[in-house]
Amino acid sequence: MLKKVPHTYVIIFILIVFCAVCTWFIPGGEFERETIVVNNVEREVIKPGSFQFIESQQQTWQVFSAFFDGFVNTANIIAFILMIGGAFWILNESKSIDIGIYSFLKFAKKWERSKLLRKLGVNNIILVGIMFIFSLFGAVFGMSEETIAFTIIFVPLAISMGYDSIVGVSLCFVAAALGFAGAFLNPFTVGIAQGLSNIPLFSGIEYRLFMWLVINVVGFTFILRYAAKIHKNPEKSLVYEEDEYWRHRNENSNMEFKPSVPRGAWVSFLSLSIFLILFSVFYPISNLKIGNNEIVLPAVPVASVLFIVFGVLTLRKSFHYFVLSLLTFTIVFLIIGVMGYGWYVMEIATLFLALGIFAGIASGKTANEITKSFIEGAKDILGAALVVGLAGGIVVILEDGKIIDTILFYVSQTMEDLGKVGSVSVMYVIQTFLNIFIPSGSGKAALTMPMMSQFSDLIGISRQATVVAFQLGDGFTNMITPTSGVLIGVLGIARIPYEKWVKWVAPFILILGILGFLLLLPTVLMDLNGF
Repeated sequence: MLKKVPHTYVIIFILIVFCAVCTWFIPGGEFERETIVVNNVEREVIKPGSFQFIESQQQTWQVFSAFFDGFVNTANIIAFILMIGGAFWILNESKSIDIGIYSFLKFAKKWERSKLLRKLGVNNIILVGIMFIFSLFGAVFGMSEETIAFTIIFVPLAISMGYDSIVGVSLCFVAAALGFAGAFLNPFTVGIAQGLSNIPLFSGIEYRLFMWLVINVVGFTFILRYAAKIHKNPEKSLVYEEDEYWRHRNENSNMEFKPSVPRGAWVSFLSLSIFLILFSVFYPISNLKIGNNEIVLPAVPVASVLFIVFGVLTLRKSFHYFVLSLLTFTIVFLIIGVMGYGWYVMEIATLFLALGIFAGIASGKTANEITKSFIEGAKDILGAALVVGLAGGIVVILEDGKIIDTILFYVSQTMEDLGKVGSVSVMYVIQTFLNIFIPSGSGKAALTMPMMSQFSDLIGISRQATVVAFQLGDGFTNMITPTSGVLIGVLGIARIPYEKWVKWVAPFILILGILGFLLLLPTVLMDLNGF
C-alpha cells in the first residue's frame, strides 16, 4: 500500500509508460481516411470497412520525447493558461475582484430577509444560478476551454462563501461539462455528429432538452449536497489543506478600501471607448449562431454603448468598480466573439490579456509594474501549464504507436449480435472509453460517427440514437480523463491534486454514467420525435 499518493506528474508519466507498453502488445492498424465537408467545414473522417493491420511502432525512448511533442500539440492551451494567469494576477493586485466578492456576499445577505429565499437557502440559489448559466453555455455553444479563466474567479468566491475549491470548480467547469454532455445546440459535438451521420442538424432537440434538464437536476443535486456538507464542516473537504492557499489569500485581502480614481482609470476608459466605437463601425451587425439558427443583432454597438455608460457610472465611485465593469464586459464580448465570430483559444486569450493590461492602467500602474505583475501571475500558474503539456504526451504515444485505430476497430467488433439495446449500450461504452484517449469531441466524432452511423443502419437503430450515445459518452468522462488539457488546466489553477479530484468525481461519474444509460433506452424503445 502506498504511504503517499504519487504527484500528478508521476501519475501522468506512469500512464505514458503504460501506453508505451501497450504498443508492444496491441498490433498496429489504421483506417483509410478522406476529407469531406461537414456544416461548411472540412473534416477528415475514416472510411467504414477500410481497417487494415500494419506494422506496429513500438515505443521505447519515446516516453521521454512524448513530453516535448505533448507541449507542441497543446501549445495553444499552455499559452492560454499562462496569459490568463498573468492577466488575472494584475486584476487580483488591484483588489477589485476581492471587493466584488465581498460586495456580492454583503448584498446576498439581504436576501435572507425573505422568508421564502431563506427557506430555500440563499447560497443554494446563488450556486444553482451560476451553474445553470454555465450549463446553458455548455449546451448551446460548447463552452469548455473558457472555464479555465472563470476558475480563478469562482474558486475564491466559493472559499469566501464557506465552501472549498472543488465547489468553485463545480460552479463553472463541472456545470459546463454537464451542459456539454446534455447539449441540444452544441455545434462541436451534436452538430458535427449529426452532419457526419447525414441527419438534419439539431433534429431531435425536444428529447435533448429533456436530457439536459434531467442531467442538470441530478448533477446540481449531487454538487449541492456536497457543498452543504463542506459548509457545515469545512475540514471534511478532500482539499482542505490545499485550500489554505485560497483562505490565506482571502484573509490577506483588505476589504476596507478608499475609493479613488487614478488618472490611468480615465485613460483606460477613454482608450477602450475609442476602440469600441471603431469596432462598432466595422462590425455594426453580428450574426450570433445558436444551433442551426442565426440571430442578427447590433451586438458590438449595443455592448459598446453599455460599456461606456457603465464606465462613466463606475468611475464616479472608484476604479475598483470600473475594473469589475471591465471584467463583466470582457465576458460579454467573449460570448459575442464565440457565438458570432467563431472565437477560440487564441482570441479568448488575447481578450483577457487586454483585460489585464487595461485593468493595470486603470489601477495606476506603470508599464513596468504591469509587466512584473503579469510575469508573477504566469509564474504562479506555470505548474498548471506544465501538466497540460505532460498529459498531451499520452495521446502522442498512442498515435505514434499506431494503436488508436486498432483499439477502435476491436471495440467496434463487440457490437455484433447484441440487439438494439445491447448495441446502443456498447456504443455508449465505446465512446466513453475512447474519450480517455481522444478528449476532443469534434475529433472523436470525425473518427467514429461515419462507421457507427452505418452500423446502426444494419441493426435497425436510428442514427439519432447513435448520436445521443456519442454525446453522452463524450461528455461525462471529460471531468476525469487525464488527457483533457482543460481538466488538467482547471485543476492546476484551482490547486486541486488530480488524485484527490478523482476521489471526489469518480462516484459522480458513476452516477452520471448510469443516468446516461437510462437516458439512452428511450431512443431505441420509444417513438421519439426526430428519432
